[in-house]
Amino acid sequence: MPDKLKKPDYQDQPKQAMALIFRDASLLLILLLAILTTVAVLFTPMGSWLYSSIAWLFAADSQQFWWYVTRSAAIIAYLLLWLSTVWGLAVPSKIASPLLDATYTFDFHQFISLLGIGFLLLHVLVLMFDRYLPYTPLQILIPFLSPYRPVWVGIGVISFYIILIVTITFYLRSKIGMNAFRSIHVFSLVGFLGATLHGLFSGTDSALLSMQIHYRVTSLSVLFLTVYWFVQKYLNKKTATASQIPAVKAGSTKESRRNIK
Repeated sequence: MPDKLKKPDYQDQPKQAMALIFRDASLLLILLLAILTTVAVLFTPMGSWLYSSIAWLFAADSQQFWWYVTRSAAIIAYLLLWLSTVWGLAVPSKIASPLLDATYTFDFHQFISLLGIGFLLLHVLVLMFDRYLPYTPLQILIPFLSPYRPVWVGIGVISFYIILIVTITFYLRSKIGMNAFRSIHVFSLVGFLGATLHGLFSGTDSALLSMQIHYRVTSLSVLFLTVYWFVQKYLNKKTATASQIPAVKAGSTKESRRNIK
């Protein structure tokens, strides 16, 4: 006689979810403490020595150095945001279901979203160290206060807040429910659109052919997957409605026969 299959213990699922949340929260706390410690050290004599050494080693005292850092962080953050958006559209639409393993799709989606937030923070924080056009914390946190192209930079700030809120809902999914979770995640499309407009109209390298191709390929791919997702959703809803009609007719026929009898 084969051994009976062990039933899954659903009581352990909340514990496992809490353990994952605690792990991710601990990692974020460690990262935050590391950033705060680094900032605190920079204001000490040792920090001045470290800064001078790094500036000598990497030519960080030049005006172009911080521009390269912030632009590199911005491009990587945008690509991660694009990948997260594409992933979030490809999974529910099942356009790449043969290639995606359902076991890890959600975790990977969450990971690249958090990684994108990290590069976005780097892109934003470096602006305060820029020697050519330094930003204040208020100009970074409050939209449309930027001294450089305030409208498009302000759209970028709003997009960052939208992306941040959408990412936080990964940890609130069990509390807010799947319907609210999916509804909030639709706003990630708004965040991606705002990030695209921000990079296209406020990026100092947007006139380059490579960056034009970069923005067009990413935005068109998201547009295609969005249309495909809406069409699939409409067809599935139409199919479900059509499958319910015979059942309703059969039920009404049985009821009418009972009334005749």
